[in-house]
Amino acid sequence: MCRALQVSPSGYYAWRNRQPSARAMENRRLVQHIQQVHQETHQAYGADRMWQALLQRGETCGRHRVARLRQAHAIHSRRRRRYLRQRGTYQRVSAAPNRLTWPFESAGKDQVWVADITYVPTRQGWLYLAAVLDVHSRRIVGWAMSHRPDQALASDALAMAITHRNPGHGTIHHSDQGTQYTSKAYQQQLQVAGFIVSMSRKGMPYDNAVMESFFSSLKLELTHHESFADRDAARARIFHYIEVFYNR
Repeated sequence: MCRALQVSPSGYYAWRNRQPSARAMENRRLVQHIQQVHQETHQAYGADRMWQALLQRGETCGRHRVARLRQAHAIHSRRRRRYLRQRGTYQRVSAAPNRLTWPFESAGKDQVWVADITYVPTRQGWLYLAAVLDVHSRRIVGWAMSHRPDQALASDALAMAITHRNPGHGTIHHSDQGTQYTSKAYQQQLQVAGFIVSMSRKGMPYDNAVMESFFSSLKLELTHHESFADRDAARARIFHYIEVFYNR
C-alpha cells in the first residue's frame, strides 16, 4: 500500500501513531458547540448567525472557521426554495385604505400592528394559527390556534394582544381583506379599541410583508420539517416557538 500510494512506511506509521494537535482538539470541541446551537435554534441559523450566537456564549472563533467546520460536518440550515406569486391583478380598490408602505417601519411600539392567519398540517387535520405582530419590535403580541379559520380565531388573537399590550387609540391595525377581518364582529372589536383600520390591496401579499415574513420563518424553522401526530402536538411546538424562541 505504501508503494502504491508513494509514501514511506516510516511516514505512515508516524502518521498513524501521531496524537491529535491542539488545533484539531479545539475544532472537535467547537463542532460539538455548533451542533448544540444548531439544534437549539431549530436548525435555522446560517454561518453568520451561528457565529454571532457562539460569540454571545463566550466562544472566540472566526466566522470563516465556523463556516468551514459547518461545511466539513454537513451542518446545514433548513431552507426550501422560495417562490413568488405572479404579479397579476394588484391594482384594485381595497375595503379599507392601505396605510402601510415599504420599508414597513414604526416609530414606537404598539403604533402599528399587522395580523394574518396561516395553516399548519397535522395527521389529524389542519391547525390554523392567527397572529398579531407589532411592527416596531417584530414581537408577536397576540396569537390563537383552532381547527377552524373563522372570525372567532382572529378575534381571539386580537383580544390577547389588546389585553397584554393595552394600546392607545390611533394604533394602526393592518390585515388582508379576508372575511375574518372584514366581518362586522371583528370591525366592531377594532372600533371599540380605537384602532385605525388598514388593509392590503386584494391579491397583494406584499402589502402585509412583515407578517408574511414571520410565517415564513415559522414554517422554515419549524413546521416544514416536522410531522405532527395531532393538533395538540402542533399547538405545543408552536407555543414553544413563539413564546420561548421567537419572542425572546
